[in-house]
Amino acid sequence: MKALSKGIVYAVFAILVITQIYPLFWLILYSLKNNEQILGSSFFSLPTTPQWTNYRDAYKSGHYLQYLGNSVFVTLVTLICVIVLSSMVAYAISRFKWRYGPIVTLIFLMGMMIPMQATLLPLMVIFKHMHILDTRWALVLPYIAFSTPISVFILSGFMRGIPAEIEESAFIDGANVYRIFRSIILPISVPPIMTVVILTFITIWNEYIMAATFISSEKLKTLPFGIYTFVSQYNVNYGAIGAFLVLGALPVLLVYFVLSERITKGMVAGAVKG
Repeated sequence: MKALSKGIVYAVFAILVITQIYPLFWLILYSLKNNEQILGSSFFSLPTTPQWTNYRDAYKSGHYLQYLGNSVFVTLVTLICVIVLSSMVAYAISRFKWRYGPIVTLIFLMGMMIPMQATLLPLMVIFKHMHILDTRWALVLPYIAFSTPISVFILSGFMRGIPAEIEESAFIDGANVYRIFRSIILPISVPPIMTVVILTFITIWNEYIMAATFISSEKLKTLPFGIYTFVSQYNVNYGAIGAFLVLGALPVLLVYFVLSERITKGMVAGAVKG
């Protein structure tokens, strides 16, 4: 019975692995086909002749490096601001007893409930009056605003489980609040911070609605716009679109594999301590 249960568990995990990996495998096969093979052959067929020129077209015609640079800039600035702001807010609402702590917590929880689409029109009007429409800041500011609430929720849940004795010992040794936060709380909170990093990175990297609304200059567009380079009124280069999607997914996969162990530790730590 034990062997049967173990076999069932392995079978379930194998199915889950296949369902997760196959879409990426299919996308790679898709990127190596031309339009005739994509539209005329079986959905699951292998490419008869790999079309490596699709990657050349995606790299050159899709302005890959330019869009990649814009995405990297927007994502890195957003990540730095979100980590700094959310960690300080999480420390304040989880470790301090102050009058407005519950209200601040409630405000951030409410921020998680606001749909991004509902803010497009008011933000466009605000950014137009601030003269930052069609600039990178028109993306960075709302990205920070929408990423901070969930980050505060994750970090505050972890910080509440940190023993108070650690801070009390530091106070006795003469450390102030800023020193404790910088030298003790942040190093301890590295696992959930890594979780915040990957979640924010994936969200911002793939975001399209705000980028399409607030950015009109070709030189400021991010990676999701590259797909439309291969779509014209009378023709669509499906293979190049697939190649561009593969190239666009590579940075996300790289970041995940580099930080995967820390992400897992962060999620487990947050579940235990929160």
